[in-house]
Amino acid sequence: MAASDLAALAALFADESRAAFLLALLDGRAWTAGELARHAGVAPSTASEHLGKLVAGGVLAEERQGRHRYVRLADPGIAHLVEDLAARSEPEVPAAPRSLREASAGAAMARGRTCYDHLAGRLGIAITEAMTVRGLLRQDTGFALTDRGLTWFDDRGIALVRKGRRPVARGCLDWTERRPHLAGIAGAALCRHALDAGWCVRIGSERAVKVTAEGESALYASLGIAPAALR
Repeated sequence: MAASDLAALAALFADESRAAFLLALLDGRAWTAGELARHAGVAPSTASEHLGKLVAGGVLAEERQGRHRYVRLADPGIAHLVEDLAARSEPEVPAAPRSLREASAGAAMARGRTCYDHLAGRLGIAITEAMTVRGLLRQDTGFALTDRGLTWFDDRGIALVRKGRRPVARGCLDWTERRPHLAGIAGAALCRHALDAGWCVRIGSERAVKVTAEGESALYASLGIAPAALR
């Protein structure tokens, strides 16, 4: 990559409205231009202009269905980059919430959320640390599942479908906890299993998730995570 290419990519992130779009798209869904415009508080024409730049730059992928235009993050690598930038730009002393609703939403996001297609927040960190302590995951030389870790996934019927260049395990810097949580193919598979098996449920309209009673029992039995650490 030439210096000009890196500068061009960085410039795509260097706008508050485009940054708001990217953070919203971390939920892994496809959004319409109108939805993103309302989310960021900009005019539809302004949103379309910004989205055109992000699509042309390879940051977003575009889908059209009839009159509707949908966009999503281009790939997991972009999601990882957005989350990493968010973690590095989070102020040491966050601004005080402006309302009780905002405070509740912020607390829920910090407790547990999805980061594109894997688990983050205290929930994601608790799982990552428990897997590391039990020898399922190594972090000393980068993130990697051990043979015991691969068996752990296999025993629970959690398939690790390997395709493309996405790594099986990858560390993603958590923007609320400032520590890495498990991403990559393994992180995505575990998140999908947790939602499908009812270990977690989505709450609200953001990315927040809540661990169910069944999930507390399952995570304690399989990873030794105390229920109190998940609340």
